[in-house]
Amino acid sequence: MNSSWLLIAVLLFLLILLIKNIRIVPQANAFILERLGAYQTTWEVGLHVKIPLVDRVSNKVSMKENVIDFDPQPVITKDNVTMQIDTVVYYQITDAKLFTYGVDRPISAIENLTATTLRNIIGDLELDETLTSRDVINTKMRSILDEATDPWGIKVNRVEVKNILPPADIQEAMEKQMRAERGRREAILRAEGEKMSAILMAEGVKQSTILKAEADKESAILQADANRERSIREADGEAEAILKVQEATAKGLTMIKDAHVDAAVIQLRSLDALAKVANGQATKIIIPSEIQNLAGLAASLKEISQ
Repeated sequence: MNSSWLLIAVLLFLLILLIKNIRIVPQANAFILERLGAYQTTWEVGLHVKIPLVDRVSNKVSMKENVIDFDPQPVITKDNVTMQIDTVVYYQITDAKLFTYGVDRPISAIENLTATTLRNIIGDLELDETLTSRDVINTKMRSILDEATDPWGIKVNRVEVKNILPPADIQEAMEKQMRAERGRREAILRAEGEKMSAILMAEGVKQSTILKAEADKESAILQADANRERSIREADGEAEAILKVQEATAKGLTMIKDAHVDAAVIQLRSLDALAKVANGQATKIIIPSEIQNLAGLAASLKEISQ
């Protein structure tokens, strides 16, 4: 009976020991396994079992990309200006074994390496270059840090200069310079605006003058055409009227000829014509000899009245 309980206890102990030595490695993680204090293997994602009392998980490493925001570092530029610069480093562990055994306190090592690299880069730049060359600084730092951390199983993906803080007097001078620059740009923009306005106004006056001259020209041409057309029509009307008068006269003479009028009728018509002449503005009247006898009295009266 005692032996049975002992066997059950042993089996239970072995079962608990087995359960306690089962490990599940989650996604994007890696476990470093040591056997008797020496590196044995790296566990990837999945279920693993280690030997009790012999194996141990010495380090659990996240393989995801990590971000480190370092405190501002004092740096000195080429023209001896001291400023504070803080950086952000994006890195990823690519080899869990190298990360575990490559360097002691790797994050602290990255921080120190970042500070020294930043001082070296800024030391070759003047203040203005430092303020306007963030991309250059980022690229150089990423390249240098990535190469230096490669033996540690770390890949530096990006380095960003977060803030550049010059001394207070430099900041004040920069603000004055910026205000002066903004004033200069404002004056230039205002002058260019006034220039464009004057040009546009002159162009408008020019176009207006041209259009008015063209309108006057077209009006004069149309007026001349109208006058010419009116003169032609008046001449045609007068010609047609003269022609009709001549036709009427010829027709009247033909009718008189066809009527075979006698001398008395002719004399009477002559007297009528003489009367019409006497009513005019002429100061002298020449009377044909044939009707002189009949019209002598009327002509004499005409001369007397004048």
